[in-house]
Amino acid sequence: MSNSAEQLVLPLPARLALGRDDFFIAPCNAMAVHQLDAWRDWPHQKLALIGPTGAGKTHLAHVWASQTGAEIVDVFDIDIPRLENAPAIVVEGAENVSGNPAAQEQLFHLYNAMNASKRPLLLTGQTPPARWKIELPDLVSRLSAMPLVHLETPDDALLGMMMVKLFSDRQLSVSPELIAYLLKHMDRSYGDAVALVQALDRAAFSQKRPLTVPLAKQILAGLHGR
Repeated sequence: MSNSAEQLVLPLPARLALGRDDFFIAPCNAMAVHQLDAWRDWPHQKLALIGPTGAGKTHLAHVWASQTGAEIVDVFDIDIPRLENAPAIVVEGAENVSGNPAAQEQLFHLYNAMNASKRPLLLTGQTPPARWKIELPDLVSRLSAMPLVHLETPDDALLGMMMVKLFSDRQLSVSPELIAYLLKHMDRSYGDAVALVQALDRAAFSQKRPLTVPLAKQILAGLHGR
């Protein structure tokens, strides 16, 4: 890595997600990471992880699953008999039970099963359960008692550090000018950062061009469909 690229690396620790890239810890997600690390102390072994699209909920859920052995399921794919031996469970997109009585019923029964067996349950969603449209009163009461932790949208420091690391993993050095340009024009999420680095790597290799702002402009235009 060049000296200029090294200057962009911030002294923040990283967590390795199961089968995924490093999950970097920064002020915008540090509280959520702390709460997931302390899962043995969750009230009634339940927690709702809340954050906007691209804030890293799925990534962090996989980190937690690697620690606990949790099964990860979509809210519409809850199969209680299949999950009865799972040591912990993550339900992703839990807010999508809104307006879906059948999905609400399944989530209600899963909650009760996890409660009876004292196994940890993590729900992810973009908004707090209090804002979900749930017609099942018993589910409302259970979800309203769940503690919440919020993930914020990644800030420039976190995204910049992440991209430098992703480029470095591919043995590519980048200038501060390129990172600054990407941060100004990219979509602001972990997934978008990974996709952008991959696209730039492929383009630089196939076109035999260095990683420059003009190449980044070309790739961003293609990714955004302009």
